[in-house]
This record gives sequence, structure tokens and C-alpha cells, in this order.
Amino acid sequence: MVLRRRPSLESRTSVRTLEIASDLGEVARVRDFVRESLAGLPLSDKDAFRIDLSLVEVCINIILYAYPKDKGFLSLQSWLEPRRVYFEVRDRGIPFNPRTMKRPNLKEIVRTARHGGFGIFLSRTMMDGFTYKREDGQNVLTLFKKLRSRRRVRTQ
Repeated sequence: MVLRRRPSLESRTSVRTLEIASDLGEVARVRDFVRESLAGLPLSDKDAFRIDLSLVEVCINIILYAYPKDKGFLSLQSWLEPRRVYFEVRDRGIPFNPRTMKRPNLKEIVRTARHGGFGIFLSRTMMDGFTYKREDGQNVLTLFKKLRSRRRVRTQ
């Protein structure tokens, strides 16, 4: 197993941030943030779609479940590192580690029309990295996607 040291904050490039209220009306702003963060990067349309869907699913879960009694906020940050694009999502909602969720039984979900769990599964499988930690009273979810060759460049 190879352990990688996470680069310091100073080594991050093209850092973008967004803070939104935990309200479903803010999802369009999340999508705009992701699209702007990916503009000009060497990603296929398929990978850009995967990143967008993953971030939207994560944010919707936070909006729906992190603050059961009151509304709160969540913040997103994106940055580049060599051959990777990162997204970090933070909230001060109830502690929840999405990595502890078991793989959903898709047949059971379809049979019972049950909601929940599938978005986390999608996000975990569509991204190249998916880590969680609880830090300073916040849920901190970090996702990354590897950047491909420079042949295809995303435009906004």
C-alpha cells in the first residue's frame, strides 16, 4: 500500500468556494459551481457528468438530512492538484459518515420503492476518491476525479 501525503493548502491551485443554505432551491448554484470549476479541464463529457451528479447527490443528501430541525449551511470548495480535481463539501449538521453505508441492494430498492442510499453509492463509485472525516464539528467529505490526457478539454 502506498500512502500519499496530502499536499498543503498552499499547493492547491484554482481554488473556488461556494457557500449555500441547506435549501433545495440552491441546487442550481451547486451545478453552476461544478461547471465553472471544470471549465477548461481535460475531462471527457462522461467524467464531467459523473462529477456533477456526484456533487449534486451529496449536496441534496446534506440539504435533506443534515439539519433535521433547522436550516443550516454547506460550503463547497474545489481545487486542482497535478492530474486531479478535488471537491470538498462541509456542513455542521448531524455527524454522518457516508463511507459506513453498505452497498444498496438494487433489487430490494426497486421491489419496495424505498428511497435512500443509492445517491451515496453512485457518488462513491463514480469518483476516483471519496473520503470523510469529522473535523471541528463539521462533516468533511472530499471527492476527487483524475484528470485525463489533454486531448479533450471541457468548455463552460
